[in-house]
Amino acid sequence: MKRAAVFLLLLALSGFVLAQQPQQTPNQQKQPSEAGSSAGAAPQANAPAAKRPPQAKTQPEFDAYQAAIKNANDPAAMEKSADDFAAKFPDSELRVLLYRTAMHDYQSANSAEKMSEMAQKVLQIDPDDPEALIGAAEVIAERTRDTDLDKDQRFAEAQKDAQRALQTADTDVAIPAGTPQEKIDMYKGFLRSSAYSILGTIAFNEKNYVEAESQFRKSIDALPSQPDPVVVLRLAIALDNQGKYAEALKEANRAVDLTQENTSAGTLARRERDRLVQLTGGSPAAPPSKPPAGAAQNSSPPSP
Repeated sequence: MKRAAVFLLLLALSGFVLAQQPQQTPNQQKQPSEAGSSAGAAPQANAPAAKRPPQAKTQPEFDAYQAAIKNANDPAAMEKSADDFAAKFPDSELRVLLYRTAMHDYQSANSAEKMSEMAQKVLQIDPDDPEALIGAAEVIAERTRDTDLDKDQRFAEAQKDAQRALQTADTDVAIPAGTPQEKIDMYKGFLRSSAYSILGTIAFNEKNYVEAESQFRKSIDALPSQPDPVVVLRLAIALDNQGKYAEALKEANRAVDLTQENTSAGTLARRERDRLVQLTGGSPAAPPSKPPAGAAQNSSPPSP
């Protein structure tokens, strides 16, 4: 989950879910006349088929939730408030929202291990939550190294979670009624794109460059309006490792266009482009620098 604009959309959708909770507490049920007027109404034509948003069972539960969510954007405080809430209301559906918020907060703080820990807490409550499945799998895919003795086991776990997220992105996202269809489509596309990116990264780390190419292309196609620069760069390197230099140069140039020069991904994209220019005699968008060592000599994909 690396694209800032779509990540903000993801949080915005979560915000819509949170904003609906006061209307779902026992003290704020519809009046009989309101219920009767809407009971026979036809469903919206574009209403997404999704499970309902979590809701409180009692007013004290919802009040405690409101107090806890105020700690959003402070990862440690958010985690503690989620734990305290879960201890007081061990059966509450709102626990998922609090732990998911803590997961996003740790992700924003670049705290991968804590992000994974929060994802696991969400999955203990809802094993099919696609955001948590992706969060847990992404940490494994990015942090597992060739020297890890349990590498195969970790990759198998991440693959299982990412593949499950591809399924539950359609069935287990709580979308409030009235959410614009374009936002739903972008949100679900973001989830699928992230899941395919994880599968591609695992294949790349296993030196299965054909499979990595396939998964990275699926990742890009799942959200074509917001291509992930790191995925595009990794696709270029996967093609490079297969000797598909012309195709690789095309993707490397695209990665250069999508990145800033003074960033980690931007520096790597320009190095890969310059290497491929030397191999193909193509023309870079800017004068080539000294080409780095061959991509095939470095099997680790660039980090986000």
